[in-house]
Amino acid sequence: MRAAIAVGGLLSLILAGCQKPGPAPDLLISGGAIYTGLDASPTVEAVSVKDGHILATGLAKDLAKTAGPATKKIDLRGGALYPGFTDAHAHLYGIGEREVTLNLDKVASIAELVKEVGVAAAKAPPGPLHGRGWIETHWPEARFPTRQDIDAVTGDRPVVLVRADGHALLANTAALKAAGVDGKPKQQPDGGRIEVDKAGLPTGMLIDNAMGLLSALTAKPSEAYRDQAYEVGARHEVELGWTGVHNMSVPGADVARINALSKAGKLPLRVYNAVEASDAGDFSPEMFGHASGGLVTTRAIKLYMDGALGSRGALLETPYSDRPEITGLMRSHEAPTLDLLKRAYDAGIQVSIHAIGDKGNQLALDWMQKTFEGATPTERARRDPRWRIEHAQVLRPEDIPRFKQLGVIPSMQPSHAIGDLYFAPARLGPQRLAGAYAWRSLIDAGSIIPGGSDAPVEKGDPRIEFYAAVARKDLEGKSGPDWHPEQKVTRAEALKMFTAWPAYASFRETELGTIEPGKLADFTGFSADLMTLPEAEILKVEPILTIIGGVVAFARPG
Repeated sequence: MRAAIAVGGLLSLILAGCQKPGPAPDLLISGGAIYTGLDASPTVEAVSVKDGHILATGLAKDLAKTAGPATKKIDLRGGALYPGFTDAHAHLYGIGEREVTLNLDKVASIAELVKEVGVAAAKAPPGPLHGRGWIETHWPEARFPTRQDIDAVTGDRPVVLVRADGHALLANTAALKAAGVDGKPKQQPDGGRIEVDKAGLPTGMLIDNAMGLLSALTAKPSEAYRDQAYEVGARHEVELGWTGVHNMSVPGADVARINALSKAGKLPLRVYNAVEASDAGDFSPEMFGHASGGLVTTRAIKLYMDGALGSRGALLETPYSDRPEITGLMRSHEAPTLDLLKRAYDAGIQVSIHAIGDKGNQLALDWMQKTFEGATPTERARRDPRWRIEHAQVLRPEDIPRFKQLGVIPSMQPSHAIGDLYFAPARLGPQRLAGAYAWRSLIDAGSIIPGGSDAPVEKGDPRIEFYAAVARKDLEGKSGPDWHPEQKVTRAEALKMFTAWPAYASFRETELGTIEPGKLADFTGFSADLMTLPEAEILKVEPILTIIGGVVAFARPG
């Protein structure tokens, strides 16, 4: 409280032109466009920082007078500064693991996949081989890979390759045999699917809950490996310009690990954890709360209503246009989920439900509504649940206003719209596309949209996410017919998607999300101005500065 009063008092003295000096700032930034995120005063020339908080904003010449001998001065050199960018939906462990394991995200065809896997299999020590990151949507073969594709280069070694979205995997014949799923499946697993060929035998593709059939082949990562994945993931994030991440689907056992790594200074970014619902237990304070140092908060749980659209696991109201025999996968059941939601609501725990298909989203909203109906409006306002639907990709038009009516936050990832561009029309058909990735409609209906990347499903690059939100085109500037360009957002809205709106979605709007005195000094700097560049140029800017709590976590040399 005393710090806030001191900050406000100093700002008043500066604005009044008083000659009485206040404490000199630790940091002073100027030399480029500085966007505050405030509608009333969107830009300033300079910002100063003291003790990890924003001290003042204003004219560069005025703030320069407050500097002392120890004040560190940063010249943006024509770049631009923004409130700290937060990835409102990512998987920190998976981001790090992608960087330290067999990374298949650049594979451009089945032929390339076979080549990469063959090289890795030849070099790896004996035992199962795991990889991640492939996605077939751009491949010339225009199909999922099969076990036969990779059998020739993997031999008797079990190989498991997880699709980029984490909702499907490819296993070779050796892996299927080791798991006992190489014959005709007698029944499909609940909430999952074993893809089969015309003879009824597994193709090697396992979808959603069927992936668990191969869990015995996955060696438990060592403590050192898990630490390394988190540390590498955090460094990767800050080097891209992210100051924080809403960390989804966190194993309950990893919360203490994340807290310890952050306390040791090995996770230099803000982490807001959503714990796997199955690991949440009784929402004990040992798991849920703020870690020492203030960089880690655990306040949410994550559960799944359906799967992903690319692997046809998203739950649709009517069958897939390109697979009329299926409607997707329902991964939660009503009675136990309603019990969990009621317990979370009573405990003040935020709920984040993964829902992608129109039926999945309808059910998620229905079940949240049933939970809320048991509380009076006064009780609901006091609890301020801010529950979220993660992805909210395909919506029935009548469900769009329900988000605002229920106070449910659609947490969305703009890059999904440009990644799914190549297969969503075939999966959904033209009629359902009208409610797909409907950012404009949701905002116009009164919702906010915290923007994320879903990395490592997508690249996880804030430039791509910002570009996707304002352009709604692929990285080459192309867009398919019926892709509803009217659903793109303004640049001011895109900025809020990665700053102010994630702050609100994590209950920290009084501390984060805008550049104004008293708030935490989290900033993201780029080499050029995202707010004025031509669309295509957004992808060419470079991250130059990431500051978290007044500490420089990343700075481009020079």
